[in-house]
Order: sequence, then structure tokens, then C-alpha cells
Amino acid sequence: MSEHRFELQASWSGGLDGSGHIRSGQLETAISVPEQLEGPGIGTNPEEMLLGAAATCYLITLGMLLKRLGITTIALTSEVYVLSSPSMKVERIVHRPQIAVPKETSEELVDKITKAAYRAEQTCMISKALKGNVEVTVEPDISLG
Repeated sequence: MSEHRFELQASWSGGLDGSGHIRSGQLETAISVPEQLEGPGIGTNPEEMLLGAAATCYLITLGMLLKRLGITTIALTSEVYVLSSPSMKVERIVHRPQIAVPKETSEELVDKITKAAYRAEQTCMISKALKGNVEVTVEPDISLG
């Protein structure tokens, strides 16, 4: 088994109303508490970063599975739901992949695409890391066009 190492460098100034900066590989951005949670809303925040990690992992995994079925283009909308009382907790993430297929696509292939949409969530490493702590669900939309 190979181990891969990724590093992030960060700085922060202030408290809840403060801001900071992170850099990791190609990612470089300002950070702060989001406005919805009474922060300054500068740059990105942990909630968006977690959602971004979960969504990109799911999307890449789904892309790999669907390529085997001849599907190469996917759109995705994902949402993270955060509870702020009595203490901060990420409650759930919902992935809504939109997959367009030709009108003449067989029911068998549509079924395989649907199964791939669910399987991608089960095999994505971020979903695996969240398992037992954050509910992650998939609501695929497969349209015949």
C-alpha cells in the first residue's frame, strides 16, 4: 500500500471575527467564519471546504464509473446542512448529479447509470471518512434527451 502526503499551510488573526489564509497545492484562498454563522464572510470557510471535498471526490468517482458506461459529462449540485445549536455540527450532505443520456438509451443502461450514482458515494474516500458522523445522500437526476 502506498501512502501519499498532502500539506496545508495556514495563518489566522483574530477570533470569531478574524480571518486567515490557507495554501495547499493549487488551492490558495482567504478564510473566515461565514456570514451565516456571524463571521466576516471573507474567502471560504470550513463548511464550504468540507462540501467542496465531498462534492469533488464524489464527482470524480462518479466520472470514473460512468466513463466505463460511455458517459463523459456530468453536472452536480451539492449542499451541506449545518446545525448551529446546541453546538456546531455538520448534519448531512446531499449530492444531486444531473446526467443526460441520449433518448434511445436502454432501460438496462439507465439502471446501471443510476446504480453508479449511488455506488460513487459508497466508494468515494471522503464519504468513507465521513461515514458514521455525517449523513451523505444521493439524489440522481437522469434525463433522456
